[in-house]
Amino acid sequence: MLHTKQTNLESFLHQYKDRARLLITCNDQPGIVAKISKVLYEHGANIVQSDQYSTDPSGGTFFMRVEFELPDIGRKKGELEKDFEPIGKELQMKWQFSYMNQLKRMAIFVSKQDHCLLDLLWRYQSGDFFCEIPLVISNHPDLREPVESLGIPYYYIPVNKDNKPEAEMQQLELLKKYNIDFVVLARYMQILSPDFIKHYRHRIINIHHSFLPAFVGARPYERAYERGVKIIGATSHYVTEDLDEGPIIEQGVKEVSHRYNVEDLKRVGRTIERDVLARAVQLHLEDRIIVHGNKTIVF
Repeated sequence: MLHTKQTNLESFLHQYKDRARLLITCNDQPGIVAKISKVLYEHGANIVQSDQYSTDPSGGTFFMRVEFELPDIGRKKGELEKDFEPIGKELQMKWQFSYMNQLKRMAIFVSKQDHCLLDLLWRYQSGDFFCEIPLVISNHPDLREPVESLGIPYYYIPVNKDNKPEAEMQQLELLKKYNIDFVVLARYMQILSPDFIKHYRHRIINIHHSFLPAFVGARPYERAYERGVKIIGATSHYVTEDLDEGPIIEQGVKEVSHRYNVEDLKRVGRTIERDVLARAVQLHLEDRIIVHGNKTIVF
């Protein structure tokens, strides 16, 4: 599998060495697409994919994702971004370029349950995720072996109500040391503080084991069983200061019946959680998500 990962990664970096993406958000108005296309054209870029959406053509908010090829982009990107600034100011636009040959660096936080962690690691090792995983952080020592067997450092940092500020400071220092771009909570059973979240605004992806907004918080499977639900689900979202209320990225469900007990619901739920979290991570890696208020635009 290591050989497969390396081969797929080398192929990806070669194929997309001159590929980039542009995400924009601004007030809807005539001429947006034309002005963006003009700048890219003047720099010799070829647009290979373009998606756009407006909340309302008359005064709404406009969103766009553009993927383009630009030969020798490593040398030209500084000039491209500089020439794009006047348009950004003119249209009062939020904009961001990302370059596919610069792999995103993902940190994973986990507690004791291993199903989401192992699925993410498998997708990474098999070459399905084009990213780097420089470290895994846990508040329990239990999952050290499967992580370190892949050559990924595993940091055990106990967290309790008395040491939480110190523990989070240690975590943030590690994220800074490893130059982490975003964090994935793979069933990390701790609530992050507002101070932690502000360092990675809209860059912390969580998996919640229910179909939000139903059953926010703890023990959702037990509460779903008590309520006699006919579907169960999982929700991946960006973390905010409000518990399980952040912008939703991806969701999944499966029908269940009165014959399912709590353990049955949990067993089925683990499969949904793995799939939903993996899809959310993939969307983030591919720059397909724009956060708008407490919602997401997903291209």
